[in-house]
Amino acid sequence: MTRRMSEDRVSLQCLSYRDSFTMILLLGQFSRAWPVLYWLPTTILLTDFYTLKQVNGRSMQPTLNPNESLLWRDVAIFDRFSIHTLQCYRRGDIVALKSPHNAKHELVKRISAVEGDIVRTLPPYPEPEVRVPKGHIWVEGDAFHSQDSNSFGPVPLGLIDSRLVSIIWPFWRFRSSTVLTTAGSNRRVTPANNRST
Repeated sequence: MTRRMSEDRVSLQCLSYRDSFTMILLLGQFSRAWPVLYWLPTTILLTDFYTLKQVNGRSMQPTLNPNESLLWRDVAIFDRFSIHTLQCYRRGDIVALKSPHNAKHELVKRISAVEGDIVRTLPPYPEPEVRVPKGHIWVEGDAFHSQDSNSFGPVPLGLIDSRLVSIIWPFWRFRSSTVLTTAGSNRRVTPANNRST
């Protein structure tokens, strides 16, 4: 009888050692997964609320990519949360949006006019003036030659992806959006709230 009890103890000890070994393996796997789990909220925050974008092209010069050198391009933080959730945008904001002609291409432009505003257009737009319809904005590049609303007309709000928050690279060009959105008002736009009827 004592032999049977000692065998049970031995099997229990073996079971506990086996379970300990399993626990050590699980903890080892958890310790490898820990950095991923730790940074997961940050990743979600950066992908769903904010995004980094490299700005290419010259249409936003001199505000973005002022140097024509191919050695560097501005990298900026763009805010998705304020556009998609809060629907917060205004004249002067620099936004990233899908091209109305090709959804695979993304454009970075400045909002010149919002719904209800009247815009005196530039060539090649077919009409001299246009009222921005409800649910649309008018975007233009800061440079004269730009593929913007003067080419494709008012842009639906649904095409806006994000709003520029800050330039972060190159480091000597670090600027917040408040500095970037204070480029003078567009004299070709008559705001809806300033018109007398």
